[in-house]
Amino acid sequence: MTTRRVFLSALAAVTAAPAIGWADAGAPTWLACARDADDGFALYGLRGDGSLAFRVPMPARGHAGARHPDRAEAVVMARRPGTYALVLDCATGRGLARLNPPAGLHFNGHAAYLAGGTVLATAEQRADDSIGLVGLWDTATWVRIGAWQTGGLGPHEILALPDGNLAVANGGIATDPTDRRKLNLDTMRPSLAILGPDGDLRDLVEWPEMAQNSIRHLALRADGTLALALQWEGPPGEVVPLLALRARDGRVTLADAPDPEVLAMQGYAGSVAWSGDGAQVAITSPKGGRVQLYGADGAFLAAQARPDVCGLAPLPMGFVASCGSGLLLSLTDAGPQALARHPVAWDNHMVTV
Repeated sequence: MTTRRVFLSALAAVTAAPAIGWADAGAPTWLACARDADDGFALYGLRGDGSLAFRVPMPARGHAGARHPDRAEAVVMARRPGTYALVLDCATGRGLARLNPPAGLHFNGHAAYLAGGTVLATAEQRADDSIGLVGLWDTATWVRIGAWQTGGLGPHEILALPDGNLAVANGGIATDPTDRRKLNLDTMRPSLAILGPDGDLRDLVEWPEMAQNSIRHLALRADGTLALALQWEGPPGEVVPLLALRARDGRVTLADAPDPEVLAMQGYAGSVAWSGDGAQVAITSPKGGRVQLYGADGAFLAAQARPDVCGLAPLPMGFVASCGSGLLLSLTDAGPQALARHPVAWDNHMVTV
């Protein structure tokens, strides 16, 4: 049977099958990876009140996930540099596919569904020179169908935009594929790339004056403003912003915070999110044990000290944060409140379903 016929047969089977939606998986609000108390690993679905909707065991530690827009399906990426990604049926706990990058490439911890969920994009880099790629996979057959260059080195988070474009956080760092040793800190060039639906480079934001501030994570506001979480690779103790905002027209604003607050983050923003109403944006630092809140204009508002905090996701008018202690913490105008605690160590990210 030809490849085309195989593809059409698989597509017909998927189309004919009854849709199993997120309600069948317990209606989770967020997805998060964790280490269990017995040192096993799993992907969890979390409801809005912090209770567990489901648990799907994993063979090793996961980093971030991507959720299908309609089906109760998630892709969990291995820690960077990763050699596999798992496609999971979150309603049944069944593994649907295991993806492996082509020889000479590795995954970089993040992925995104494109084109209404028919294509999966994976952040990748070439092992020998760290050139960034976006791998493309057909989600009907899980066959790799192509790749795009990202316009930079070491891409990390990728984010599908409502206009059909793809945002890519190019960290700008060349790394040794065996031990993740950073090889080019004196010459690194981080960038935010906007790729078109065909992979063409629509925009590339660079900042030579802060070339050692690596762009790592992304969050999108309803009006198209992108929030960028940064990680400082220059001399320790420098007072540099760890949050940047890119407006839809391309203007970039660097967030401002008091010097003690900047230093408390220890040069590391691990996650970023907009509040559900778009009024605030937040970043976390597991190294500094801190959550920082900013206004939509990038002005510093407040901070909350919390050990080993990293995962971050929106609430309707605030945020939920996850900690390595198993705590889920809500941050709203009512102040910080424990939402739930589970006997796990939450990993770096939370994905909104």
